[in-house]
Amino acid sequence: MRVDLAYEHSVRAAAMVFVRSLAAAGGGTVTRGQLQQFAYLGEPIKLLDTGRGIRNPRQLVATLTILTSAGSRYDDTPGPEGLLRYAIRDGELGQGDNRKLRAAFELALPIIWFHGVRDGVFVPLMPVFLAAEEAATKRYVVALDEDQLLMAPQLLTSSPIEGALGQALAQRRYVERMSRQRLHQPVFRAGVLLAYRTRCAVCSLTHGGLLDAAHITEDAADGGDPVTSNGLALCKIHHAAYDQDILGISPERVVHINRDVLEERDGPMLQHGLQEFHGTALRVIPERRAEQPDPDRLAQRFARFRNAS
Repeated sequence: MRVDLAYEHSVRAAAMVFVRSLAAAGGGTVTRGQLQQFAYLGEPIKLLDTGRGIRNPRQLVATLTILTSAGSRYDDTPGPEGLLRYAIRDGELGQGDNRKLRAAFELALPIIWFHGVRDGVFVPLMPVFLAAEEAATKRYVVALDEDQLLMAPQLLTSSPIEGALGQALAQRRYVERMSRQRLHQPVFRAGVLLAYRTRCAVCSLTHGGLLDAAHITEDAADGGDPVTSNGLALCKIHHAAYDQDILGISPERVVHINRDVLEERDGPMLQHGLQEFHGTALRVIPERRAEQPDPDRLAQRFARFRNAS
């Protein structure tokens, strides 16, 4: 069968422009309903399937998008070299509905990876490439860009070439950094802002562009997992104050301000932006218990704040 690669690439490029515009307008997330509105040259092309994790449009010879649902039971975790994995849901690699997934791998075609943060709400990651098959675990190795695609064969080698250990370690650090920047951080931010209804937990500010997803346990520390219960939606000033131990939050969800800062006199910004919140409860808490701030993490972080005060 003849493959029209120009058509394959043009559809994918148009789909990515469409998804990027949706994500830019939606604070980094897109919805299932929005994704059904895509069309190429006037012909509708669905970007998500119903009940399946891969989308194989009839117009294309290869998979266009893959999906990891929120709370998925499938193992999409990184391998020991840091590259991400995508586990197929049903059947065998290269068989049935997975034939087009293999075609995307063999042709090195860019695809879109949707990560669910809520039912019907996703963070898109694009373009990504399928870099290798792992038949024993029914997984594909996923490269987050063309550089990772080129590095994948060496990274997946069990032992680096003699004399190239330093290069292999540098490549692995690059892969891990890319995973944080392109996947974990956007998914974490989207989940936290959704849980807090795009409002600062301390002051209720609702301007999404001025809000951050702050880690309770820092992401580089043990327990610093990118999960919503390890996050707080904070405006820029309260996030900076939290990171600098000027502002602390107790396990009882009460805001505390550093003693020295409480005694300062430096105009209305300090007074109304920080000092007046001392002793007040968080104004915004996620409705879902599983998304509420973890009291153990709050306690550990609050102890650090107390020591700094």
